[in-house]
Amino acid sequence: MHAARSTLTLAATAALAGLAVLILVVTVVTAPLVDGADAPPSSTDRDTLVIGVKDDQPGLSQRTRDGSFEGFDVDVATYVAGRLGVAPKDLTFRPVSSDEREDALRQGKVDMVVATYSITPERKDDVTFAGPYYVAHQDILVRQGERTIRNVRDLRGKRLCQVSGSNSWRRVTEERKVPATLVPAGSYGECVKALAGGRLDAVSTDDLILAGFAATADSGVTVVNAPFSDERYGIGLPKGDLDGCRAVNRILTGMYQNGAAETLLDQWFTTSGLDITITVPQFEGCA
Repeated sequence: MHAARSTLTLAATAALAGLAVLILVVTVVTAPLVDGADAPPSSTDRDTLVIGVKDDQPGLSQRTRDGSFEGFDVDVATYVAGRLGVAPKDLTFRPVSSDEREDALRQGKVDMVVATYSITPERKDDVTFAGPYYVAHQDILVRQGERTIRNVRDLRGKRLCQVSGSNSWRRVTEERKVPATLVPAGSYGECVKALAGGRLDAVSTDDLILAGFAATADSGVTVVNAPFSDERYGIGLPKGDLDGCRAVNRILTGMYQNGAAETLLDQWFTTSGLDITITVPQFEGCA
């Protein structure tokens, strides 16, 4: 009887040990599927790149007469792409408006977006942001000779441009509760034309955007120089591309440390009168 029990005990022990080994093997084999094998490839791990940019923002990103693009955002995008191993001939710029950026990333029309793309909690629900690569400040653009608008409170009752897909107008009418009269427009280029033509009283958005327009010859507009918020420009990547985000952040850090960022900022905004920041911005963290 004792021999039979011992035999049964040994058999049971051997079976349990075999089961434990089997579970361990299955766990080891399937673990990579959870940790990353099923994750989509990073947008930064490509031989070619399509980058979304604006096409109507002087000094930042504007389409030239020959169809190419130029400006600070374009140069930052080219710098990042180069450090990722993508040559200029393999880099394509695609125009995106403010209200197209999330969809362009989600639908795979672009691999990343470098288009004065302010990082906000709402946008982070749909986009993974690297950076910021620059911290701008919201300011106000008025016609030259305008004396009644000196700060954001002076926009009370004034005709203020409302660009589709932009949050800048919200910081005036919703965050600061200034009851301006909103006038819809499709882009800041349209806003500036309406302002110069007397159909608007003011345009309010990031100071780098406004400075670019004001620096254009015979623009007829000027920046008030009354900043009232921080605008953190991020590089938009498809949601969940954390490897790409970390890679771009390393590149942006190097861009400031080696002086490339200062060179680019001086090239495009040295005559604007703005106080340009040349220290590495505090990154948001990849999520």
